[in-house]
Amino acid sequence: MLHYGDVPSVDTSKWSFSVSGMVERPFSLTWDEFLALPRKTVQCDIHCVTTWSRLDNTFEGVSVQDLLNRAGLKKEAKYCLVVAEQGFTTNLPLSDLDRPENLIALHWAGEPLTPEHGWPARLLVPHLYFWKSAKWVRGFELLDEDLPGFWEQNGYHMRGDPWLEERYGGRGLTQHEINKFRNASKKHGGGS
Repeated sequence: MLHYGDVPSVDTSKWSFSVSGMVERPFSLTWDEFLALPRKTVQCDIHCVTTWSRLDNTFEGVSVQDLLNRAGLKKEAKYCLVVAEQGFTTNLPLSDLDRPENLIALHWAGEPLTPEHGWPARLLVPHLYFWKSAKWVRGFELLDEDLPGFWEQNGYHMRGDPWLEERYGGRGLTQHEINKFRNASKKHGGGS
């Protein structure tokens, strides 16, 4: 349940989810349109960077692969900047995002997500540390370069594989690099 800042107050009448960037058919969906999409259920374990795991979770939501297929990825697309409420971002290689077990989760254990856990929608990427499963997700921007998201700019690993213990990213970024990445992230939809 860790997050930086306050839990956002989300008005679903103004909520949207978009897929943009290096795609053939960029789109944006309202909350009602998103709820009308087919759903799937995923059983998985989740792993937190703070060294705890929770086994045998059941999430329900919209398939990430269905969303990417709807958008039609351009061959140049290699990375995704995941955009969430309050300007939060996280980065993912396309090879980690485009997997059958990944969802935009709406329910956990048969119940709607709670606000503290990302309601109305959170990304689920269960094979990576859970900070990569952004809460309060609002969209994907497909890119040809890897831009670090919020936690990655603050010292977390660029990928976050729990089996390789990819918690932290090695050398710290300089303030100049942090500013450069924050400006690039804002340009790609991660700024407020």
